[in-house]
Order: sequence, then C-alpha cells, then structure tokens
Amino acid sequence: MKGIILAGGNGTRLSPLTKVTNKHLLPIYDKPMIYYPIEVLKRAGITNVLIVSGKGHSGHFLNLLGSGKDFGMRFAYEVQEEAGGIAQALGLAEDFADNENVAVILGDNVFQDDLSQSVKSFDKTKGAKVFLKEVHDPHRFGVAEMKDGKIVGIEEKPKQPRSNMAVTGIYMYDGRVFDAIKTLKPSGRGELEITDVNNFYVKENTMTYETLKGWWTDAGTFDSLLRANQLVAEEAAKKAEKKS
Repeated sequence: MKGIILAGGNGTRLSPLTKVTNKHLLPIYDKPMIYYPIEVLKRAGITNVLIVSGKGHSGHFLNLLGSGKDFGMRFAYEVQEEAGGIAQALGLAEDFADNENVAVILGDNVFQDDLSQSVKSFDKTKGAKVFLKEVHDPHRFGVAEMKDGKIVGIEEKPKQPRSNMAVTGIYMYDGRVFDAIKTLKPSGRGELEITDVNNFYVKENTMTYETLKGWWTDAGTFDSLLRANQLVAEEAAKKAEKKS
C-alpha cells in the first residue's frame, strides 16, 4: 500500500503564524508537524509516500524532507496549485497510486495509535475505511451517523451533529477513489470535500471503520495546535520516565 500526506491549504486559521511558512512546518513539541503523519505511515509499514503541498512553500518541504532517505522511506512530491479542498489534493495522487490501495493522512493530524494491523487487513481489499474518535466538539469535523454498527452517512461540520463520532484525518481507499473524485462538484465552500468521497463508499455499502483507542487531535487551530503540543509532550515525558 502507498501513502499520501495532504499538506496543502493556506492555514488561515493559524495566521499570522502561517504568513511566513506552511502550517504543516510549524513545530509540535520537538518536531515539525509534518513529521508526525510521516511517522504514522512508517510505523504502519508504508514507506513509499507522496506529499502534496501548496505551491507557495513546496520548496520548504523538499529542503526539510529531501528524498526520504533520512526516514528510511521514499518521498515523491506534488503541488496543489490552489486551495481547492482535500479531495482535489487527493486527486493529484492518481498517477502515484497507480491503481494500488492508498492510506491518506492529513498533514495536521496527530495520532497515538499504531495502525500497522489496520493497514495489513485493508491492503488488497476493496472499498474504504475511516477511523473514528469520540469528541466533545463534533461540529468542527466530518461526523459519522451510525445505525446498527454501520456508518450510514457522514456530514461535514454539521450545526446539529447526529453523533459525537468524528471522522479523523486518516483514510484508506481502493483505486476507485480517483474515479469518485472526478464525479464530485464543489461544495458551498467552493471546494471538493473528502466527506463526499467517503459518502460515495457509504452509499455503495463498502465503507468500513475502526474506532481509535488512543488520543488524536488535529492541529489546524490555535487551540488544537496547543493541544497537540501538550499531548505529544506528555507522551514524551511518560516514555522518558519509563527509561529512567
């Protein structure tokens, strides 16, 4: 399975921090934000990875990450010319994916879980998989509507969420995801939404899910960026305590 990290967008919610750099290059504790999704994929056994970034800072990613050799991985790069949504950014990965199953992770998401078994079980299968986490502020995310243990719909940033189960920023798809993206129309925000991609699989009854056991957060707002720093720092302290 190949990996795709989506690190585009303008990061306007983190302005003025993002006036001089891409938000995915901001620090979380002791590493740049982009390192965390890279580490999630590597732990899961995925070493062939495409990084999609915006054109304004694409050179910064290349300077920081290079070929991937330092990570024991192989990186390719693609540029999203404009902020057209997560699904549009994913669509740029069609040639890279080359009909293989893909694990897609948002560059501003930080996960505690080891997803290696999830990757192994999904590889070579058909359909899609999302990872859910119970949250106190579901209106900020895509929210899964559940019925009889299955996802029957996903709503993007609902004012009145039908559950508190957020769809986190890691997804697994078969090769048909790119055909699904080509059928999408821009949302009211003028973007191609990843929620619409996920609902494509929901409607054909090929969407599966897992619920994360460990902590998870995005880092796209000042509050969530602070939370990401705190969670990572606490985990680092626990590991250091165990070693001592």
